[in-house]
Amino acid sequence: MKTLLVTGGAGFIGANFVLQAVVDGLRIVNLDKLTYAGNPDTLASLAGNPLHVFVQGDIGDRSLLAALLAEHRPDAIVNFAAESHVDRSIDGPAEFVQTNVVGTLGLLESVRDHWRSLEGAAREAFRFLHVSTDEVYGSLGADGKFTEQTPYAPNSPYSASKAASDHLVRAFHHTYGLPTLTTNCSNNYGPYQFPEKLIPLIIQKALAGESLPVYGDGKNIRDWLFVGDHCSAIRRVLDDGRVGETYNVGGNAERENIAVVKTICALLDERAPLADGRRRESLITYVKDRPGHDRRYAIDSSKLQDELGWQPSHTFESGIAQTVHWYLDNQPWTHRVLDGSYRMERLGS
Repeated sequence: MKTLLVTGGAGFIGANFVLQAVVDGLRIVNLDKLTYAGNPDTLASLAGNPLHVFVQGDIGDRSLLAALLAEHRPDAIVNFAAESHVDRSIDGPAEFVQTNVVGTLGLLESVRDHWRSLEGAAREAFRFLHVSTDEVYGSLGADGKFTEQTPYAPNSPYSASKAASDHLVRAFHHTYGLPTLTTNCSNNYGPYQFPEKLIPLIIQKALAGESLPVYGDGKNIRDWLFVGDHCSAIRRVLDDGRVGETYNVGGNAERENIAVVKTICALLDERAPLADGRRRESLITYVKDRPGHDRRYAIDSSKLQDELGWQPSHTFESGIAQTVHWYLDNQPWTHRVLDGSYRMERLGS
């Protein structure tokens, strides 16, 4: 039975990955600091499951990492742990540097030392997979897509901190030989996403009949990736990716932000119409743009598709419908998340 040490496994993407991995029979040691976006409620279905070991702790805690690695001897590390919200990084960049840069360095040093202690097949098969973002590449014009050769040009404190962590992972491979893999993904959406990000935020505000804030002119473009597809891509890279390589993961679903918001409005009007009969599009309000707001992201996933045979299984239309329905059917989860640390206010202004 393969054992994975997953960091940040109570967050949005990490928890989705953990839930699916356990279903597939992998043993998961789940290390999460449980900051505001880490939610153990997401993992409630795994209570008592011998394939899931949860540990609350920091990736920068080297003594804890050394103990976990020695006890569980994982076959691979999957690093999701990160501060991830651009608006929060504008308000408080130091925390992003501490977690995403200093924390990743501590994790890499602990894992390097453990890997050096391995012998034979265990050493040869070991992998460290680092999960990153397309935001490290900066902003695109009207044409083109990010490839693995696109120069880094981060424009927010968040993306700068992730770029630094990516460079550290690369350096640990080239300097120490650590068998690393990196994935850079486009914008994720789906079940269990913390309701400060665009899609769950709009869903919650639209359900309440509140104003729906859209930055600038609403024409910023993102490539939207359903979280389950992202998790399947990570598994493919972990199993068969070439050591030292980077793989871009995208959903082939470029949409303007305003189009995303209008799609959510239409889905909610159909399934949960407002009592007063208003159409939710009437709630859209354009607000002052975010500082340094990148205009367009688009991912070229052809390397992942050609080398490893991965394809997204969801279109944007099927994925967003599934997501809206999940939030409608799981409002108690959302209400428990909104415990006072976040009240869906705008940050980074």
